[in-house]
Formats: sequence, structure tokens, C-alpha cells
Amino acid sequence: MKDFRDWRRRKMTPRWSRRRHGTFRLRRLAPAVWLAAPLLAALLLPLAVIPLRRDHTAPPAVPKATATAKAHPAAQNLPAAPDLPASAPAPQPKISVYLSRSGQIESLPLEDYVTGVIAAEMPADFELEALKAQAVAARTFILRRLVAGDVSGVPVPGAIVTDTVSHQAYVSKATLERQWERGGKSAALAKLRRAVKETRGVIMTYKGEPITASFFASSGGYTENSEEYWSAVVPYLRSVASPWEQDITPNFKVKYTFSTAELLSKLGVSTALKKDSIPVSGESSQRTKTQSVSASSSKSSFIKILSLTAGHHIKEISIGGVVFTGREVREKLQLRSSQFTWRIQGSQIVITTYGNGHSVGMSQWGANGMARDGKTATQILKHYYSGVSFNQVSTLLKK
Repeated sequence: MKDFRDWRRRKMTPRWSRRRHGTFRLRRLAPAVWLAAPLLAALLLPLAVIPLRRDHTAPPAVPKATATAKAHPAAQNLPAAPDLPASAPAPQPKISVYLSRSGQIESLPLEDYVTGVIAAEMPADFELEALKAQAVAARTFILRRLVAGDVSGVPVPGAIVTDTVSHQAYVSKATLERQWERGGKSAALAKLRRAVKETRGVIMTYKGEPITASFFASSGGYTENSEEYWSAVVPYLRSVASPWEQDITPNFKVKYTFSTAELLSKLGVSTALKKDSIPVSGESSQRTKTQSVSASSSKSSFIKILSLTAGHHIKEISIGGVVFTGREVREKLQLRSSQFTWRIQGSQIVITTYGNGHSVGMSQWGANGMARDGKTATQILKHYYSGVSFNQVSTLLKK
């Protein structure tokens, strides 16, 4: 303390200097340095408050000892892209798309195609993990066709897929550049590209083969077994609970009103029914808290549920004495879903549907709801596609 008081008394400014053995001692600064100190501080202060720019495509390095612990949960299950120099990215297969409006064929790299698919199939304001799940599903769908040489549903030679919902909806590269990149949606496009980049090359497989990665808009609370909508039993397309979309899906419930004659005509049922066989009023049994349709008999025998699917959709239903599958009714009446209730009011029948789509595979709104709850793309995909594994495109193309 005595040395410190002496130093203050002499009004000396300290600086550090190294001794021979690595310790430090105080030395006096020259008067010129003392006078120049305020000027140097004024010049250096602005530099101290300039933030460092951080490249979001290259996260800060993590020490090896903690790399596993700090890795994103999704990255722990999704296989990484090949470790290649930046100048030599992993080769991509070319995808030839038939553009239904122009009749032209667009050929582009796989990852660019996947970007166009998620731009068409999922809103860009969805959670990033939901967009990543959609990217993996879209990539898997097209790779399965590519590996199998499947060109079914393509009206002209030279293309492997169309840009319609018969396969996967797709926004062309020119449209993305014109309407998105230069049309005020560049941030949304950047988000889609990020989802594609963070899942680059990743696909879903079952027993080593790319799966049929079917998806749809939203379920009524459960997805369907594949055989309930199509004829084939697919082991990874199993019915699972999907409650996330019910509170966030726009138009989750939609009403359709038909006259009795119109409904019978659309279903191909003879309208030569006796008037007394058509009830004046009646309704289906109420949906339960789990959003399923009760299979018990309704108040009206004119429309009667005969059985339900594992996914709580209508499997068989009798209308005017004629038996239909739920899918037939949905398609003939152009309903959003085969999960519905009804109410008969005089000569009109009001049908209320729940969800939107065939309900086989991944629910897109369900994926967004899961992502909002903190689920990763890996967790979303493993929920909707039972027992799948993840693999790299390059691995399968080497077979």
C-alpha cells in the first residue's frame, strides 16, 4: 500500500512491462504519452462499439469437448452432407419438371427443385423446422421416382414429374426469381432456401429404399393407415394422433350445403325415392372430444355411418340405402375430408368436414404445430412416418 500511495502522490501513470521472469512492474509514462492519452481514447472508442458481423451460414466453432452437447437436436439424427470443399459441392441429380401451364420442361438441380416444391406446398411463414420436414419429404418423394424411373402421370416424354398436386406442386425457378426474389418476398425465399440447405441431400428410407412420402394439409385429429385410402398396406404410413393442427388451421371446419336432390345426383343415387323415405330433419351423432366421429346410428336412417377407419374417418356410410366409402363421398361431393358430420334441415343437407386432405402421411399444419411446440424436423418426420431411417441422396444413387 505504501508504494501505491507514493505513486499517487507523484501523479504517475502506470504501464505494464515484463520482467525477466515473467512478472510485471510499473513504469512511468513519458509526459508526451500522458498528454496524448485523451486523444487516443477518442480515436479508439468508436471502434470498440462496432459489432462483429456473424455469417449465419457458418456458425461459431464449438470446442470438440462440447460439440455433441451443443449440436441441434435435429442434427443428431439427420445424416450430414458429404464433407467436401466449398469449391466441390456434392453432385446433384437433375430433375426434369413438366410445367403444366406453359407445356415446357424445366430441368434443374435437385435442391433447387425442392425449394420450388416447398414454396408451392407450404406457407413460408411456417416454423423453420416444419419447412425442413417438408423439404425432406419433398426430396424423398422425387428421389423415389428418380430411382424407380417412375414417370407415371407425366403427359410428355422427357420429364419425370409435373408441377401439379398429382405429384408435388412446384413453383418454377423463373417465377421464384420474378415474383419472390424481386417481388418483395426475398426474405421468405431466403427462409425456404435455408430449410433446404440445412437438410441438403437428406431423405427418408425404409429398409434401405426411399419411402412414399405422402403429405396433406391437415387432419381431423388423426392420420390414416394407407390401406384406408389406397389399397396397399404401407408399413410406415400408419395412423397416428395429430392434435396440433386443430387450433391453428384456417377453416379447420367447413360447411357444405346441398339440396337432397343435388346430393343424390352427385352420388349417383336414384332420385326416384319416396318422399317419406327422406327425413324432414335429423343429424349425425356428435363428434367426441378426440374429434372422432361416433359410429353409432344417427337419428336418421337416410344417412347412416356403418364403420370408421383407424384414423376416425368414415370408412363406410349408407346414403339413401346405397353404401359408399368415405373416400367416394368425399370425392363425389368434393369435400375437404372424409371425416364429416351432417345435419338434415327440410330439403337441405348440411355437411361439416374436419381437416383437409386424404390424411395419409404428414399433416402440414400438424408439422407446424409440432414445430411451434419445439419439435425438430427429425421428430416431426419420425412421428408421421413410422419406423423410417434417414439417409443421403448420394448414398442411394451409388447403388
